[in-house]
Amino acid sequence: MKINGSEIIVECLKEQGVDTVFGYPGGAILNVYDALYKHSDEITHVLTSHEQGAAHAADGYARATGKVGVCFATSGPGATNLVTGIATAYMDSIPVVAITCNVTVPLLGKDSFQEVDIAGVAMPITKHSYIVKDVKKLADTIRDAFRIAKEGRPGPVLVDVTKDVTANVCDYVKKEIMPIKRKVTDLKDEDILKAVDMIKASKKPFLYVGGGVILSDASNELREFANLVDAPVCDSLMGKGAFSGHDSKYTGMIGMHGTKTSNFGVSECDLLIAIGARFSDRVTGNAKKFARHAKILHIDVDPAEINKNIHSDASIIGDAKEVLTRLNKELTQQNHKEWIDHISEYASKYPLRFNKDTLNGPNIMEHIDEITKGKAIIATDVGQHQMWAAQHYKFTNPRTLLTSGGLGTMGYGLGAAIGAKVGRRDKVVINIAGDGCFRMNMNELATATRYNIPVIEIIFNNQVLGMVRQWQDLFYGKRYSATVLDDQVDFVKVSEGLGAHAVRVTTIEEFDNALKESLSLNIPCVIECMIGKDDKVFPMVSPGAAISDAFDREDLNKREKQA
Repeated sequence: MKINGSEIIVECLKEQGVDTVFGYPGGAILNVYDALYKHSDEITHVLTSHEQGAAHAADGYARATGKVGVCFATSGPGATNLVTGIATAYMDSIPVVAITCNVTVPLLGKDSFQEVDIAGVAMPITKHSYIVKDVKKLADTIRDAFRIAKEGRPGPVLVDVTKDVTANVCDYVKKEIMPIKRKVTDLKDEDILKAVDMIKASKKPFLYVGGGVILSDASNELREFANLVDAPVCDSLMGKGAFSGHDSKYTGMIGMHGTKTSNFGVSECDLLIAIGARFSDRVTGNAKKFARHAKILHIDVDPAEINKNIHSDASIIGDAKEVLTRLNKELTQQNHKEWIDHISEYASKYPLRFNKDTLNGPNIMEHIDEITKGKAIIATDVGQHQMWAAQHYKFTNPRTLLTSGGLGTMGYGLGAAIGAKVGRRDKVVINIAGDGCFRMNMNELATATRYNIPVIEIIFNNQVLGMVRQWQDLFYGKRYSATVLDDQVDFVKVSEGLGAHAVRVTTIEEFDNALKESLSLNIPCVIECMIGKDDKVFPMVSPGAAISDAFDREDLNKREKQA
C-alpha cells in the first residue's frame, strides 16, 4: 500500500511491538505526531515536560521491561535536548531508539531555522545514527535501528528524518520481525574448556558480575554457575539484582563505595571471573593494584572490552546466557569451603554500619527495603543517595535498579521512574533523589501528575551537593566551593504546585508513615527527607588508591586520632 513517511514510521513501530512512545512535538515532527494521533488506540504517547525527560523515560522503560525504549523529538533544540539521555543509555548499554525530524532536504546545511546535524552530534554516543533523506529507505532504516539497538551489546540508535520525507509517499509492505539471536559467533569451544580448567585449578575463586548478565537475562544461569564454582559473588552498580542480595554467597558491591568484604576478597582471590562487566575505574580503583594475586577470566559479548581496562589471562566472547549455559554443562561441582568461610568472616567483621535511630540515607533505604519487601523497582539519580540505595536495598531480581552508572547523570531518576512505571504497572516504582538532582528535572513531576503515573519520589535533602561536598571534606581541606544549596526553595510547595502529594519528614518514624501512606494513595507522591549535610558514604576508596585500601568512618577516626 502507498502511505506517507509519517505513517511508515508508525507502522514500523507497530511491527516492532512498540506500545509506548515518550516525546515532545515541534514543527519538524508535526507530520509524525499527526500520524501517531490516528493510532492512539495502539501506541500510547507520553508527553514529557522536557525532551531530556523523554529520553530518560525511554531508557527507564527499556531497563525495567527488557524491551526497546522509544522517544520522539523535533529538530534543533528538541533533538539536542535528547543528547544527555542518549549518552546515558549508551554508557550503560540500554536499547533505545530515538526518532527525530529535521528540516527538509533542500534546507539542510544552510543554517535553517531549528536545523542541527543531530546524526553527527549523536554519532559518538550511539551504536549507529542515521539521517533519512529518501522515503523509500525509511522503513528499512527503522527496522535496522531496532535490530542494532537489540543485538549483541545493546545500545541507543538515532534516526533523523527530514520533514519532506515524513510527507512523501511510497509503497510500504509490512514485514514480520524475526527475534534477535543471541551472539555466539565468537564463542569458541577451546575458550570454554580453558575456562573450565582455570576454574578447576583455582583455590580462591571470586565472581564479579556486571550489567551484561541482566541484559542477557542470565540470572538463573549465573546462580547455577556460582553454586557449581562454589565462589563468593560481588557486583558492579550496573549488576545489581543479577544475583540475589539475600544469597549467602553475595558479598555486596565492589569498588569505590563497595563493601570491604568484596574489595578485600577480590584483592586476595586467585581467580577473578568477570561476567558482563567492563572493569570501570569506579570498580578497579588503581588498575595496577587491582586483583594482583588473581588470574582474570573475562566473559563479555563485546570483544572491545577484553583487555581494555584490565589485562585478562583468558576470555570468552559471547552472550552471557549462552556462555554460562555451556560452562555449567562442562563444570563439575567445586568445593571451596575454607575460602567461603574466610570471606564470611570478612562479612561478619565489616558490616555496613550506620545510626539506626536517626533519619539518614542508609536507614531510609533499609526501611524502604523492609516496607516494600524488596519487591520495588528503585530508580536513582546520582550521588550519595545513589550509593546508599545500592548498598542498603537488597536487590533480589534483575531490572529492579535503574541508575546512571556510566555517565553519572544527575536528574536521570524521575524520568526513568516514570518510564519504568508505564512499562511495569504491576510494580511499585520509587525514585531516590538528592536535592541537587531533584532541581534538575523536577518538572517531570508534571508528567507523572498529568497521567497519574503513581511514582514515589524520595528526596534526600541535606541542602548541599552531598557527594561533591564529601570529596571537598576529605580531599579539599573542607573548602565548600559552590556546593551549598541552603536557599529558599521549598520542595514540598513546588511538588504540590506540580500536582503531587508531598510531605516533609525529619524522623525515621515519620518517614515510615509517609511511605506507607504514599503506597496506599497510589498517586504521584513526594517525600522530602531532611538529613545531615555531613553524612557520608562509607566504605570509600580514595582516588588513585587500591580497592584493598577501602576505609570507613572508624578508620577515619583512627587516622584523625593518630594525626
